[in-house]
Parts: sequence; C-alpha cells; structure tokens
Amino acid sequence: MSEAFTVYLRSGEKTLLMQRADEVGDFPGAWDGIYGVGDPNDLEIVISRVTECTGIEAENLQYIRSGKARGLEFGNRLNDVTPMLFETKEEQISNGTLYKNHEWIDPGKIMDKKYSTPQLREMYGDVASYLYILKTSIGQEQNVASEIRARLSGTGSLKDIQDKIFGVLTPPNMKGYIFVEATALHHVQKLIGRVGVGVTPLKNCSKVLDGESPLEDILPYLEPKAATSGIEEGCIVEIVGGAFRGQAARVIRVTESKEEVTVELFEAAVPVALTVRADQVRVTQRVE
Repeated sequence: MSEAFTVYLRSGEKTLLMQRADEVGDFPGAWDGIYGVGDPNDLEIVISRVTECTGIEAENLQYIRSGKARGLEFGNRLNDVTPMLFETKEEQISNGTLYKNHEWIDPGKIMDKKYSTPQLREMYGDVASYLYILKTSIGQEQNVASEIRARLSGTGSLKDIQDKIFGVLTPPNMKGYIFVEATALHHVQKLIGRVGVGVTPLKNCSKVLDGESPLEDILPYLEPKAATSGIEEGCIVEIVGGAFRGQAARVIRVTESKEEVTVELFEAAVPVALTVRADQVRVTQRVE
C-alpha cells in the first residue's frame, strides 16, 4: 500500500506547482505537486498536509480523484507515491514546510525544463489530462473525429485506452487540426495507429504534434465567435446565401447584437440598403 502522496491542486485552468527549499534532502530546489507522507485514502491527512504547505483551509479544497501509485526513486530507496487531484477557488498561497516558492501554471507547460521532478508529467496525467493536437486533411476534421469516437466505443485492441481518452474537439474555425484530451501522448499515438500493433493507421490523420498544448493557446479556438467578427463598415463582401447570393456589396452598418449587417448592392440600379444575417456574407476586401 502506498504511504506517500503528491497532490496536484487546480484552480480554473491553472495547476499549482511548488518548489522545494534548497536544504531539503530529496530533490532540493525541484518543482513538484504537494508531497506528503501518510495514507492517501485518509483525506483528513491529505487535506491537512495541503493546508500546511499552502495555507488554503480545508473548506476551500475539493477532492476530485486519485490515480494508481507510482514507484519513485528517492536517493537509494524506492517509494510508492499516489497522485491526487484537488480543486480550489483560492489562489493566494503561503509557502510552508519544505517549500520555498510556488507558481500557478498552464498544464501544457508542465514539462518545461524548469519543472524537472521525475515523472511529474506522468503523475499529473494519471489524475488530470492534457490537450494534444492532431494534424488532419483539410475538410476531413469531422470525419476523423467520428472515426476516433467509433474506435473508442469498440471492444477491440483499443479497449485498454478507452478510459485514457476523454474527448475530441473540432473547432469550426480551425482547418486541418483537431484536439484530443487524453492522459498521455502515447495513448493518442496508439489511438491513431502510430505506435503499437494491431491498430490500423487512422485515415486522413497524419500525426500528433509533439508535446502537450498549453490551454491558453487552445482556448481562443474553442470559444464561439460572433458571426459579425471581422466584419467592419466599408468592407466589400460577397453574399453567399439568400435571394441575392453571389452579388457583391459594401457594408454600411454592423449590428452586433442581432448578428446582422446592412449592405448596399453594387449592381443595383438604385442604391438599396439590404439587411442580411452576418453568416450570409463573406468578406472579400477589408477596410484599409
């Protein structure tokens, strides 16, 4: 049974890492989660340790899950350490016990050279997840995502990683790429048939980009944009829907609240103001 644990504390999109003091015997100066000795099944012991190291009170800590214990080398001994995930809304930290510093970081940056504790990335992945980017053929993003979901719903050679892949994201405004949420890179590589045996390479998906993707780089693609985004007064547009489809026009007003634009058709004998939905026009020339 594991007699030690490492707590990863998450607040919003950030994860807390703490730096050990220089005089600590094991991994002096290294960055890690919150390390403690004791039974990880006893949440009172775990929460007390988190409070001792961070200053965050118990009522502000929420237990999420635990992973399987991993064997970590401490000098000439091997300890079984259980990774654990907690959430909090508090971000004010008071460094305590063996820690001298702390940082709230994007999980995608957890493997920067600065954070070098052994198996830090793997242990965090045991209880949380990372976003990975898959390169696909342009126009085939939805088909690739559908095939991935089909593979994960089966009972074949991918059954052992079904609980390691959490989601597939296909941002509508991003062509040639999709995102996969998973615990580790090698699970995604196996999913698309790039490692292991018995898995057919996924059609229209060439590779997984190296490394975990920082959430701060990914989130802008996941947030829905207004139909009027990028359309300004004076822009030249082509109408792509409705009765005036194919005609060119100039934008004379943008109504963001209704996601509508008012345009003047170039080919009309008499200038006429026409109001259409913003998703029915395509900008062909922007305002200088």
